[in-house]
Amino acid sequence: MHVAAAYLDYHAHTPLDPDVRQTLFSAFSDLDANPHSQSLQGERARIAVEGARSSIANLIGYAPQDVIFTSGATEANNLAIKGILGHLKKTGRTRIIVSGGEHASILSTARALDGEFDVKVAPLLRSGMVDQAALAALLTGETGLVSIAAANHELGTVQPLAEIARLAKSTGAIVHSDLAQAAGKIPVQLADVDMVSVTAHKMHGPIGVGALCARRPIRRLLSPLLNGGGQEGGLRSGTVAAPLVVAFGRACSLAAHRMVSDGQRVSKLRDQLLSLLMATTDVEINGSMEARLPGNLNIRFPGIDGEALVMRVRDEIVISTGSACSSKSLEPSPVLLAIGLSQSQAESAIRIGIGRFTTEAEVIDAANALCRAVKELRAMTGRLRAS
Repeated sequence: MHVAAAYLDYHAHTPLDPDVRQTLFSAFSDLDANPHSQSLQGERARIAVEGARSSIANLIGYAPQDVIFTSGATEANNLAIKGILGHLKKTGRTRIIVSGGEHASILSTARALDGEFDVKVAPLLRSGMVDQAALAALLTGETGLVSIAAANHELGTVQPLAEIARLAKSTGAIVHSDLAQAAGKIPVQLADVDMVSVTAHKMHGPIGVGALCARRPIRRLLSPLLNGGGQEGGLRSGTVAAPLVVAFGRACSLAAHRMVSDGQRVSKLRDQLLSLLMATTDVEINGSMEARLPGNLNIRFPGIDGEALVMRVRDEIVISTGSACSSKSLEPSPVLLAIGLSQSQAESAIRIGIGRFTTEAEVIDAANALCRAVKELRAMTGRLRAS
């Protein structure tokens, strides 16, 4: 009988919480209507959508009217950057700053604007933290937008976002943060952050729904990416998918309730896994273990190709070498290169994500599988060199 592999790739996707799954299934039956319709069914769907909007706002610490539903964090990131460009041009603040550790949806969007806008990339320290001295040097009176993710999608590094935001705001810049990895997992101070992006499937909600949360003064400055019926306050045309949104709201409510207990439990399991690995084989940690998402491990085994290791253990555990959004790329992780790793070091890295449904037994099995695979791969390498 085939036994399912233990799932340890929570940064790529968090499995649906059973409570959220039931909410979603019920919503597909009970809210099968257009929430923008004036029918009674449409009104019921609209009320449910607005309830979910409040749940999302409560988790993030924004007002419900700040929540603009999207298809996920990638669309939200695009709306945050492209939607503010008209304002930046109008005010002459044409410098955009992102960090070297951003998700592809931020980096590629920003780099596509280079030439038309003055795009600068703030470097990372070896720890994975943004180099705040370098960031400060990049900030000028012409800086219009600074976008720094609260937590990195590969290293799990949690940035001092409050400090970064205050620094950026001191020059009059608008501040955006991608919260895809942080929302629902750790508390984030957002008092000086103007816009944040969130996605449901990174907090045990469904794939295909997310939001850009923009405070009212900034929301007024945004331009939509899509033309259409003017839904979501004119900023995101298209019929809102009520079942997905309601399930998203439920996921946020659960995350708000479970954040502390989940964080403590997965942090303990993460540390246990690292201890088991270090007791058996050579392991090097990428980035600092300080200020890291509770369930994140990004490590490398010297002399072992990360992709080969992932493939070798795939029947037993699900892990990855990095971001699922760049898994088709043949290039090493730009995040790992940005913290100063060599190409060969970056190519040996694996990313492990422990989450809500991970068990201690799975952690022990994962440690055994990884150590066994590393030993086998090293033996193969030794034989090849000897031949």
